[in-house]
Amino acid sequence: MLTPFDDYPIHPSADPIAHPASGNPNHYDRYFFNGTERDGEFFIGGAMGHYPVRGVVDAAFSVVHEGVEHSVFASGRMPLDRSTEVGPLRVEVLEPMRTLRYVVSPNDQGLEADVTFRARTIAVEEPRQKRIGADGVEIMDHTRLTQWGTWEGIIHIGDTTIEVDPSRVFAVRDRSWGTRPVGEPAPTNRPQRMPQVFWLWAPLHFDDLCTHLALHENPDGSRWLESALRVPLLASDDAPTYGTDPTEELTEIGYEIEWMPGRREMQWAALNFLGQDGSPHRIELERFYTFRMRGIGYTNPHWSHGSNHGDLEVGGESIGVDDFDFADLSSMHIQTLCRARYGDRVGIGVLEQMALGSHAPTKLDGILDGANNSTRHFSKLGYHPDM
Repeated sequence: MLTPFDDYPIHPSADPIAHPASGNPNHYDRYFFNGTERDGEFFIGGAMGHYPVRGVVDAAFSVVHEGVEHSVFASGRMPLDRSTEVGPLRVEVLEPMRTLRYVVSPNDQGLEADVTFRARTIAVEEPRQKRIGADGVEIMDHTRLTQWGTWEGIIHIGDTTIEVDPSRVFAVRDRSWGTRPVGEPAPTNRPQRMPQVFWLWAPLHFDDLCTHLALHENPDGSRWLESALRVPLLASDDAPTYGTDPTEELTEIGYEIEWMPGRREMQWAALNFLGQDGSPHRIELERFYTFRMRGIGYTNPHWSHGSNHGDLEVGGESIGVDDFDFADLSSMHIQTLCRARYGDRVGIGVLEQMALGSHAPTKLDGILDGANNSTRHFSKLGYHPDM
């Protein structure tokens, strides 16, 4: 079956572009965006996903402003041409790997936006995330790029207008594709197992560079994925954003974290690394507030990614940042907005956290049980900043 994208020289195989590599219903292709004013005055989240086997396209846009997380959602039947528009939400790729636009047209939720992402760095390819379960069945297998940038444009929340100034509003975006658990799980005859996830992701902005952290840990703290980078800024507006790799890979990745009492949510954290020359690097993260990723569909009880809403459904929610149920599954996938201190540098960014199940290094028990105290926990004590 041919679609308009077949007119571009982008085929990775002899199949037309519309043919997924498998009939796995967890096949997906997603955009993700976030952004923040440099003093934390507001926070932006955005997403759009295609699920070709399920026949679903969904999207969401969210803003945290004056203590409230406002979101608009849309989900519908995925068109054959992989259109990046559903309901009032639209993503436009103006220049691949450099400039993208997210538009939220007028809708009944009263949240509108027209914002443009412009790259500050190259697009970084993260390590491939492939995970096989204890029963030998693949849980996920996907590739993701991450890129740092700025936002420019305008956002309307009811009668309130937010001017998005690119000199003050930093952005991060990612693109991922492959398979991961989405939508309604397929019924099986296998025994149910307690889920376990410990995931930290920290794309951070500073005036002269950006930094990156991604890691997955098992219950005992051993890691099945880890990566940390120093990412230089583009030398000019037309500098290449792909096909080159000027990043510095950091090693001996460690972290310190204090949970908020009763929550699986950071109160304070630090990231520790060694540079290629053996020099120590330390970034301390001071919490502003937390963005619940349910606001862009992640673990949302109604708008979860890949869920079926028929031909088209549009909706929204507005929830105070202090009014979420912190012990509910829908509140566990989070991005905590932080002030970042890296030597003399002062920057901003998020520490994304997803902690399900037990995790020995940070003393978490049960599936969703909150932390018992705010004691500082360490991981990878082989390297410590006092050494």
